[in-house]
Amino acid sequence: MAWRLRTVVAALALLLALPDVAAEAQTPPLIEEVIVTAAKREQSLYDVAASLSVFAGDHLGERGIADLVDVGKFVPNLNVTTFSAGHTSSANPFVRGIGTQDHLITTDPGVGVYVDGVYLGRQVGQHWNLANIERIEVLRGPQGTLYGRNSIGGAINIVTSAPGTNAGTRVSARLGSRGRTDAAVHHDGHLSDVAAVTFSGGITRRGGVGEFVNVADADRDVGEMRELSARLALAWRPSSALAMRLVADANDGGNGLNPYTTLIDEVPGGAVFAAGYRNADIAADPYDNNTGQANQVRVSNAARGVSATAEWSFAKGLTARAIGSVRRSEYTAGLDDDGLIDDFLSFPERGDADQESLEMHLVGDFELWDFVAGVYRFAEDGANVQDPTVFLGLRGRFLLAQEVDSTAAFANFSREVTTRWRLAVGIRHTRDGKNAQTDVGTGLVVAERRWDETSWDLSARYRLSDLFGAYATVQSGYQSGQFPARPYCLFADPNCFSAGDNITALNQEVGVKGQPHHRLELGAALFRTRYSDLPYQVSTTAGEGFNTVNLVVEQTTTGLELEGVLHVGAGFRFETTLGYVDAEVDPQRGVRPVAPLTPKLTASISPEYRRTLASGGEVGVRLDYSYRAAMWGEPSSDPGRLTRISSRALVNFHIGYTAPDVGWRVAVYGRNAGDARYDNARLNTGDYVLRILSNDASEFGMRAERRF
Repeated sequence: MAWRLRTVVAALALLLALPDVAAEAQTPPLIEEVIVTAAKREQSLYDVAASLSVFAGDHLGERGIADLVDVGKFVPNLNVTTFSAGHTSSANPFVRGIGTQDHLITTDPGVGVYVDGVYLGRQVGQHWNLANIERIEVLRGPQGTLYGRNSIGGAINIVTSAPGTNAGTRVSARLGSRGRTDAAVHHDGHLSDVAAVTFSGGITRRGGVGEFVNVADADRDVGEMRELSARLALAWRPSSALAMRLVADANDGGNGLNPYTTLIDEVPGGAVFAAGYRNADIAADPYDNNTGQANQVRVSNAARGVSATAEWSFAKGLTARAIGSVRRSEYTAGLDDDGLIDDFLSFPERGDADQESLEMHLVGDFELWDFVAGVYRFAEDGANVQDPTVFLGLRGRFLLAQEVDSTAAFANFSREVTTRWRLAVGIRHTRDGKNAQTDVGTGLVVAERRWDETSWDLSARYRLSDLFGAYATVQSGYQSGQFPARPYCLFADPNCFSAGDNITALNQEVGVKGQPHHRLELGAALFRTRYSDLPYQVSTTAGEGFNTVNLVVEQTTTGLELEGVLHVGAGFRFETTLGYVDAEVDPQRGVRPVAPLTPKLTASISPEYRRTLASGGEVGVRLDYSYRAAMWGEPSSDPGRLTRISSRALVNFHIGYTAPDVGWRVAVYGRNAGDARYDNARLNTGDYVLRILSNDASEFGMRAERRF
């Protein structure tokens, strides 16, 4: 690892010599500067002292990006899987070795997902509809001061188009293989001189990858998707100083159970094997399912939310902002773990969560200095129920519920000390309280705990030229402890239902970003992060049921990230990303765990060519190659390598035509054109290996869009 770091440092040093040449060049910039809100205020992407990727909403379709899982294919050191309870509408991001592969109410994600500043507390249903997206920002590393809780690995910030931004109507459709039938409409219009409205609605349908062989008249295939979504936003700006926005959104999904298969023979000492079952009893095609339980065919999700945002520029350089939100989500899902016609291991499940949040900011922007200060409150009340849960043929009921109350105060201040140097400091104090209860068949058990933590960050940015700079930052992160997700340990230990200590992170990072040359965009970062009291979820069988143990570890993550766009000219550009991460975990109980679902190497290569025709129309051709190296499906690196996930390489293509008046667009596309089949996760329970398969088979089709 040392020689790799020395090589990258030498390369960065060489790059630092480029800006002087760029500064002297008289050629006007070819690249439009991107404005982001990753730091809770508008600023240039190049001025953010953090490793940050940005995706423009207009280009998501061209890259084959339909949801957050697709975003995870093109960001260095990011891996997004669908795992939760066999649900097709879930997203589990892992950034730099940090994430959560579970979904139960007592588990918290390590990567926060935000939509227009509103935090989404639950993973199921995070397949956000991307039809009305202005941009997606992916921040890597702990975001302890501005984003706070549950962002110790990073944050994904989704920004939608504001009402009145692009007046008109846009209708789009997509038809393709696998029964793909999508339709969406987006309208942006002015109600008056001071009011505007947007409406977005869409339907997504895609066939499955397998069949439920033993369920007669199953109304869904394995992995089938049927989703509806709608969003209404009203904006009111009575003056240049005051702006308000009210947003309501909803989505419903009735999908087929995610593809998976159970490996029995690989664990010959397991109870399933001892009961006489073998791999020959499961479906011959792993994408088929041999379950005999009709209630395991379908999964569903529904979410409703209302948010309100107000901004008041009450003095020169000073703006007050408030963001309030109320959301509810619910789902039905579950797994028939054994994949057999017999009801031997099955966990049908339903869950719900209600959340409220309020965040208030005071933003100051002056000639030499700026600041963001604010307060935050988040509350959540949710539960998961499995009834009946069947383990080794024995029937029971499982309940898990939790209430969360979190408050925080924060401030971030930066100042330009010279024409080249800018320094920043931030601090945040958080108080979290959790009240949890569970019943695994031993009676209702109730527990509670409170935590508080102060996070901080220091950063410096050095301007090498007008459009290129270097930065260094030291930042801490925090997450409250967690209660165990499946505490069947209560049968042996009545006191095991207790939460862990604070999870803390300390990140050290240096990088460069900007335009070292008028044809080149570049971002590069080196980082080292130390995590303390990090809970790893280890799956076991404990006689009475499936048990999830929080194995508390110390982890040190070291790595690098590189993103570049070369504008060659004559309509050709070349994008590439590269990520390398080495996660070292201290030994625990004589065993060295591994960071789950974290490939050491991530990369993407994306050439693109655009040409304007004599008619005035434009033809565009794009190819996207994405690579994720081999990884472990759970924190334990078992000697038999049963939870090892092989590397994967995916290829998308897009060939499109845009009419001269931009009134309509048409394109042909291919997603996962090589039909690569890969695993999302692997769990060795000690009785069997649960292999969660990707729902990402090849798809070819046509996209069309009309603007009015």
